[in-house]
Amino acid sequence: MKILISNDDGYQAPGIVALYEALRTVAEVEVVAPEQNNSAKSNALTLHSPLYVHTAANGFRYVNGTPADCVHIALTGLLGYRPDLVVSGINNGANMGDDTIYSGTVGAAMEGYLFGIPAIAFSQIEKGWMHIDAAAAKAREIVQNMAQQRLVGATPWLLNINIPNLAFDAIKPVKVCRLGRRHSAESVITQLSPRGETMYWIGEAGAAKDEADGTDFHATAHGHVVLTPLKVDLTDHDHLRYWAQTAAQLGAGPDKVA
Repeated sequence: MKILISNDDGYQAPGIVALYEALRTVAEVEVVAPEQNNSAKSNALTLHSPLYVHTAANGFRYVNGTPADCVHIALTGLLGYRPDLVVSGINNGANMGDDTIYSGTVGAAMEGYLFGIPAIAFSQIEKGWMHIDAAAAKAREIVQNMAQQRLVGATPWLLNINIPNLAFDAIKPVKVCRLGRRHSAESVITQLSPRGETMYWIGEAGAAKDEADGTDFHATAHGHVVLTPLKVDLTDHDHLRYWAQTAAQLGAGPDKVA
């Protein structure tokens, strides 16, 4: 089994180091990750400036770009082969609910999925890397189980997995859940620069809005590893007919709308 690892916290982050050390015992693993922290970069690709790849002392390759850049470059020429699995993480903090839209961790995994490769985004619930080795061991266990079920290297799928910051034996079994929802983000933070100009900082993420039973928020709060299958299709299929009728009225012109 050949695995490509990336992340959004940067190639020196404890999460990616722990994940590499765990997975290298069960697979051939290569790391191609961002040079700097690229949190909240989602699926962004760098199109208007050159990208450079360097190799760190530990063999990790790092790129002056986004998480999606790293996976894209790796799969379109850097590796020279097609991996069986793309794994992103382990992220420093949860990627649940609406966070998945912004997440660079999920963006890196999604780039692998878009190339037809099974992909997993791993995150820890709380920031600070507490019990990171336990989270990496749980990630290895999940990957091994996927391989044993012949799911790796087959039809592509995209999984978002969040792991509680607990000792390995205290982590509860995997639950498959839907994404919850958050309230809007906190207010923007303003400061004055040394030149007297107003600077704006994006506020913290809002509190959970939908954390009912069956959501990722609920399950992780009870100590479970949460697995959420994701898809790329953003089409609102339930309302296609409604918008088709609306479009027909728009096409009729303002004088003919009933």
